Amino acid sequence: MRVAVVGKGGSGKTSVSGVLARTLAQAGHRVVGLDCDTNPNLGLSLGVGDLETERLLSLRDQIDEGEQAHAHTWADILDSYGVDAPDGVRLTVVNRIDNPEPD
Repeated sequence: MRVAVVGKGGSGKTSVSGVLARTLAQAGHRVVGLDCDTNPNLGLSLGVGDLETERLLSLRDQIDEGEQAHAHTWADILDSYGVDAPDGVRLTVVNRIDNPEPD
């Protein structure tokens, strides 16, 4: 199952995404959170804290600037640019995903 949460700025997308991700993970589902926002704060909603959220944003910026290599598979994206959040959610901050190869 894939779920996307979209809406206007300030409408609660991050809060809804965090609650939904944690609830599904607690129910035993494999959950990957992709924070694609220009101001990514999903890490805060998921409980990874300021430092990890900022570290993920820094990695995303390094990729954009060519200082870090792009990942080519979902596994590479999550292994190289992800962090485990409480409740079993795996989080990464991304700008876009260009046709990753399946695992």
